[in-house]
Amino acid sequence: MEEKQVAGILNGAVPGEPVKKDENSRRGNWGNQIEFVLTSVGYAVGLGNVWRFPYLCYRNGGGAFMLPYFIMLVFCGIPLFFLELSFGQFASQGCLGVWKISPMFKGVGYGMMVVSTYIGIYYNVVICIAFYYFFTSMTNLLPWTYCNNPWNTPDCSGVVPQSNGSIANVTRTMVDGVSDIVNRTKRTSPSEEYWKHYVLDISDGIGNFGEVRLPILGCLAVSWVVVFLCLIRGVKSSGKVVYFTATFPYVVLTILFIRGITLDGAINGIMYYLTPQWQKVLDAKVWGDAASQIFYSLGCAWGGLITMASYNKFHNNCFRDSIIISITNCATSVYAGFVIFSILGFMAHHLNVPVSEVADHGPGLAFVAYPEALTLLPISPLWSLLFFFMLILLGLGTQFCLLETLVTAIVDEIGTDWIIRNKTVVTLCVAIVGFLLGVPLTTQAGIYWLLLMDNYAASFSLVIISCIMCVCIMYVYGHRNYFKDVEMMLGFPPPLFFKICWRFISPVIISFILIFTVIQYKPITYNDYVYPGWSLAIGFSMALSSVVCIPIYAFYKISRSPGATFRERLKHACQAHPKWGPALREHRTGRYAPTASEDIAEARPFKEKDELKEELREEDNERKDDISLTIQGSNGSTNTHNNPNPSA
Repeated sequence: MEEKQVAGILNGAVPGEPVKKDENSRRGNWGNQIEFVLTSVGYAVGLGNVWRFPYLCYRNGGGAFMLPYFIMLVFCGIPLFFLELSFGQFASQGCLGVWKISPMFKGVGYGMMVVSTYIGIYYNVVICIAFYYFFTSMTNLLPWTYCNNPWNTPDCSGVVPQSNGSIANVTRTMVDGVSDIVNRTKRTSPSEEYWKHYVLDISDGIGNFGEVRLPILGCLAVSWVVVFLCLIRGVKSSGKVVYFTATFPYVVLTILFIRGITLDGAINGIMYYLTPQWQKVLDAKVWGDAASQIFYSLGCAWGGLITMASYNKFHNNCFRDSIIISITNCATSVYAGFVIFSILGFMAHHLNVPVSEVADHGPGLAFVAYPEALTLLPISPLWSLLFFFMLILLGLGTQFCLLETLVTAIVDEIGTDWIIRNKTVVTLCVAIVGFLLGVPLTTQAGIYWLLLMDNYAASFSLVIISCIMCVCIMYVYGHRNYFKDVEMMLGFPPPLFFKICWRFISPVIISFILIFTVIQYKPITYNDYVYPGWSLAIGFSMALSSVVCIPIYAFYKISRSPGATFRERLKHACQAHPKWGPALREHRTGRYAPTASEDIAEARPFKEKDELKEELREEDNERKDDISLTIQGSNGSTNTHNNPNPSA
C-alpha cells in the first residue's frame, strides 16, 4: 500500500486521493480529454491556416469565399473528421490496426503511413527554416532590412530608407526609394534576396544539389530533437507539451492582430481580404478550392486523427470533440487572415501599391512578404521573433501527430511486450530516419524538392484514400453495423445528418475534389523555374506510392484467404476479423462478447508479471508438443488456437 502511495506521489497525484489509472494499461490513454482536444487542434491547425487560407480567400472572391468554405465544412469536413475519430476510438488502434474491420483494405492504412512519412520529412524542414529565421531575428537589425549586403544584387530595392540622421534626408530618401520601387519593372526586395541567395543559396535547378546548407542542417537537427523530446513518452509527454504549443500561437496571433490594426492602411488590407465578389460563387473553381482547403486543412486521411483518437477512453464523446476541433480549425484560418492582411495592407499603403502586389502564399508569404512587412514596424526584431515563434509552434503541433502516427502504427502492428515497453526506442529510430531523409532538402536544391513533395506527395492520393475508407466502412463493413458500433461506444447513434453525409454526400464531395484536382492540374513551377519532366515523374511516383499500397495489399490478402474460388476468397478477405471491435474485454459486449473458445491473450494486459511469465513458459512447452496448432495472426504476432484448420 505504501509503495502505491509513493508511486502516486511521483506521478503527481495528491496524497490521500486514488491514483488515476489508464483505462487501457497496455497502450495508455490521454491524461485527460483536454490534452486530446489540444493535440487534435494543434494537428489540424498548421502552417496552411496562415499561409494558404488567406490567399485562397482573397483570390476566390473575398468574403464570398466564406459561403462555399463553410458549406464544405458542414457537409464534408466535420462528417469526415467525426468518422475518423470514431473509427480510431472504437478499435483503440492506429491506422493499421483499425483495418481488422475489413482486412482486405489494410493497404489504406499503409497508404496513410506513406503519406505521413512524406509529409513528416518535408514539414520538419519548413519548421527548421522557421527556427533559422527565429534565431537570426535575435538582433538589433533584421538582416533582410537593407540592400547593402554581400548577397544582394543590383535589382534589390529596400522599403526601409537608410538615413544619415537628418529628417529631411530621411524623407527625401524614402520618397526616392518608393518612386524607384514603383517605376522599376524588375524589383526584388531585400527579404526575397535574403531568402534566395543567403538562406537557401538556391541552385539553378532541381538536379543541381550543390552543397548542404549547414545552418539549415543544424536547425533541422534542432527541430527533430525537439520533436523527439516532446514525444519521448508518447501521448503522456506530448499531451503536456500541447498545453503550450497549441495555445500560445493564439496569443501571438492576437498580439500581431492588435499591432496590425493600429497601422496605417490596415483597414484597406482587411477590406481587400473580405470584400465579397458574389459573382465568383458561381465559379466551380471556387467551390473546388473551398472543398480542397477544408479537406487538407483538417488533416483527413493522414492517419493522424485515427491515431490520436485511439488513445481516448472508449466512451469518450468524440462527436462533440469533432465539432469543437473542426470549427476551431476553420475559425483560426479566418482569424489568421485578419492578422496577415492587416500587415500586408500597411505595407501596400507604405509602398503606394495595390494589396495584390504584396500578397502571397506558401513559403513566399512566410519567408518573403511578411518578413519584409515586419521591417517597416518599430522594434521589428520583436515582431519577427513573435511571428516565427508562432510558425514553429504551428508546425510542431502537426509534426507531433505525424511522428506519433508512424510510431503507433509500428508498435501496434508488431504488438509484442518488448516493443510496447521500448516505444521510446522506436520513436528515436523514426526521428533519426526522418532527419536523414530530410538532409537532401537542406541542400541548395532543397526548396525545389520540398515544393515537389508538398504538391505531389499529399495531393490527390489523400482524396483517393479518404474515398476508399468511406466506401469500406459504409458499404463493405456495412453502415448499419458501423452505426451500431458508434451507438455502443457513445451511448447514442450518430445523428441522421451524419449518417446521410457518410453514406452519400461526403463521398460525392470527395469525388468532386478528385475530379477538380485532375481538371485543374498544372505542372509545378517555382517562380520562373519550370520543373523538368523527370522531376514531375518522381512527383507522380510519390503520389502513386501511397495509393498503390491499396490494390497490392488487397490482391495479397485475397490470395492468402481460404476458399476454392476467387469469389469465396474475396468474401473472406472482406469479412471483419474476429478480433475487430473494442480492444478491452470489459467493452466487448453484445455481438462482441467473448466466447469460451477465444484466445486468452486479450486478458494478458490485466495479469501480473509473474503470472504472465509462468503462462508463457507453459505455452512454450505446449508448442514443443504440438507445433501444428500454431498459426500466424493478422497483426504479425503468433497466437495459439485449438483450431484444426490453420488457414482459417
